[in-house]
Amino acid sequence: MTQPILITGGTGFIGSHTALVLAQAGVPIVILDNLCNSSPKVLDRLARLGVTPLEFVQADIRDAQALDDLFARHAFEGVVHFAGLKAVGESVAQPLRYLDNNVSGTLSLLQAMERAQVRRVVFSSSATVYGDPAVVPIAESAPLTATNPYGRSKLMCEDALRELHSADPRWRIAILRYFNPVGAHESGLLGEAPNGIPNNLMPYITQVALGQRDALQIFGNDYATPDGTGVRDYLHVMDLAQGHLAALKALGASDTPQLLTVNLGTGQGVSVQQMVDTFAHVNGVPIAHRVVARRPGDVAQCLADPSLAKALLNWQTELGLERMCADAWRWQSMNPQGFDTPL
Repeated sequence: MTQPILITGGTGFIGSHTALVLAQAGVPIVILDNLCNSSPKVLDRLARLGVTPLEFVQADIRDAQALDDLFARHAFEGVVHFAGLKAVGESVAQPLRYLDNNVSGTLSLLQAMERAQVRRVVFSSSATVYGDPAVVPIAESAPLTATNPYGRSKLMCEDALRELHSADPRWRIAILRYFNPVGAHESGLLGEAPNGIPNNLMPYITQVALGQRDALQIFGNDYATPDGTGVRDYLHVMDLAQGHLAALKALGASDTPQLLTVNLGTGQGVSVQQMVDTFAHVNGVPIAHRVVARRPGDVAQCLADPSLAKALLNWQTELGLERMCADAWRWQSMNPQGFDTPL
């Protein structure tokens, strides 16, 4: 790929790691982000790792004029679309905000791409589109449903992409359904820096380890799982980033379907208690925790069948649970104030 790739939401957790992977593979990149949930200091960290985008644009994907101006400046090969809000609980409280940002934003981006005749897109979807799965591991053919506005917004975007490809087969689209990304770049320069109280398990664990939070709450230990705590499919964010590079390459190949929908996960279930114990063992840091009542809407277990990604993208995870824990702790301990920690 000699033409640049546009990365929307490219200063976010997954976007920044994907920017790094693409740039290190020799792909020119442009990053667009409105910085509503990320820091411009990510760009300084990328620079330390030898990555300088052709351009960084602070803009919202719902700003049609900003998009048109950007597409006029660069002859993009395609777009990797991360930009979106992603907290399930927040989506329940603010459904209209999520529909506007995630769905209207995606439609705005696709319309700008159509105007510029750029028709290759990799879309950041989520395992939440499977709802409460009847069968695990989950294959891509499993029934789709949404149990919250966040999941519904992803499903609506997926539907729009499928309709678009049906109407115009010139579009080349990869829909990537993530399971549970964790970890950080091994340098400790890039990682997950959520605003406020973390919604996800790993950053909460690392903040407890650092002493920034008193104890981890484990929501229920009476599920039908080996130790009673919820089981999820955690994958290293660097493996996930590699999945986006693999998807971009696949969309350029003549022997690959040009509408791809694949799970990105390990296929291995890890319980909350197992994650806590592994983190403590690997890093030598005990994690204070207590069991509380189940959270409404949580499912007992959710893990991927990743075999289609292996077949279509030649992609599979390489970094295991211990590496996820070590990298996450290196990031957190080196950056107690996230990206506001001085370099």
